[in-house]
Amino acid sequence: MKFYADLHIHSKYSRATSPDMDLDHIAQWARYKGLGLVGTGDFTHPAWFRELKLKLEPRGNGLFHYKGMDFVLTAEVCNIFSKGGRTRKVHTVLVAPSLAAAAEVNRLLRTHASLDVDGRPILPIYASRLVELVMKADPQNFVVPAHIWTPHFSVLGANSGFD
Repeated sequence: MKFYADLHIHSKYSRATSPDMDLDHIAQWARYKGLGLVGTGDFTHPAWFRELKLKLEPRGNGLFHYKGMDFVLTAEVCNIFSKGGRTRKVHTVLVAPSLAAAAEVNRLLRTHASLDVDGRPILPIYASRLVELVMKADPQNFVVPAHIWTPHFSVLGANSGFD
């Protein structure tokens, strides 16, 4: 079976993102572009998470449905930490299998950062600590380094990663 997905998007609650990045527009444009699955983005943001809980219909196996489109719960976070004498800035995508798992991730991350400031929160913790927290929230959560080849904000980036 072949299908197209985009799991790394942002909602209207992330900086430099269109105010039209709401569920209605995401579902509409994902269908138009031929996607079969799209990430919600930004489940760490409290206002967006409330909207996701209100509108998404659970389908099982970590999938949700809204207006003809299947969704999976996703978020991106920015870890900023010092390692090897350099400041590291790494973006990471989180995927949660349920609203309960996402809520628990949010609860654990809230102890390290204010989640309501931006859809992509800044966490002053090692990326390895992020993985520990996310997996503690639910062992079925999934953690992926974001845009690993870009020079900024990526695990392999020359300017703020580990090159």
